[in-house]
Amino acid sequence: MIPSETTVAIVGSGLIGRAWAITFARAGCKVRLFDPDPAVPEQAVAFVGSVADDLAANDLLHGSTPAETLSRLSCHAAIEDALDGAAWVQECGPEVIAVKRETFARLDAIAAPETILASSSSALLPSAISEGLTGRSRCLVAHPINPPYLVPAVELVPAPWTAAEVMARGEALLRAIGQTPLVMAREIDGFIMNRLQGALLEEAFRLVAGGYASPEDVDAGIAEGLALRWSFMGPFETIDLNAPGGVADYVSRYQGLYSGLFEGMKQRVDWAGPVLETVLKSRRDRLPEERLAERQLWRDRRLMALSAHKKRADEDVGR
Repeated sequence: MIPSETTVAIVGSGLIGRAWAITFARAGCKVRLFDPDPAVPEQAVAFVGSVADDLAANDLLHGSTPAETLSRLSCHAAIEDALDGAAWVQECGPEVIAVKRETFARLDAIAAPETILASSSSALLPSAISEGLTGRSRCLVAHPINPPYLVPAVELVPAPWTAAEVMARGEALLRAIGQTPLVMAREIDGFIMNRLQGALLEEAFRLVAGGYASPEDVDAGIAEGLALRWSFMGPFETIDLNAPGGVADYVSRYQGLYSGLFEGMKQRVDWAGPVLETVLKSRRDRLPEERLAERQLWRDRRLMALSAHKKRADEDVGR
């Protein structure tokens, strides 16, 4: 738990903002919610109330009760009130550069000089968001893998001018609230997660478009194959354990194989081309569009169960 006086402002209280609200509030932060639409913060609080019992049942409230978590949330019609005394501002507005720049200019003008300004942007570079701001050295991207209260990894991305001290404070805060910061040394398009996910999706579409495998089998290959290891260790540790002599041995054995495969991976498939019809039919045969929201709830409950299992496994088996 972090000091109870730590105040966090959520600017933009929709899907991502409400998820961040849970993440900060369960760790003991006072969370102030603001949104340009004054009805949205109240809706966010209602959402937190709707999932708090499930989170508590899976021991995912970090020792807080649902009532304690909800008590730390407050809604504010004025952005000035939301930012008053905040140590951290988590911006969760639309993924539009003009909107981000306008929002950050306003945040920079209002927030106290020591307040860290973080964007949840999944693709926009922090340099593009904060360029020209007086307080640009305290600006960064803290991109969550949604929802952050179930998926702890957060990409912490600096602009070229983000102060090292700000990055250090950001990393410390995220760790204190139970997240796993992925501290990038410098910015790059796509950060870490979208670049890794993009590489996998490129090959998935390529396999289906070429008629090599069905969408169902590609999905099963991840869910029932690679993801079982990936749920508790990453690609470098995976290959380190997959050869008798570790990672150097793996490279010696298999780099030639992957080098040959890479030649066939250089041709892009248009995701919106004919392959989309195949993937879309596969998905809608298995899940009608009107059941997407129901399946999303199923996904989140599975993530709760997985998070609870990983926590127990860390304690019983070790990390």
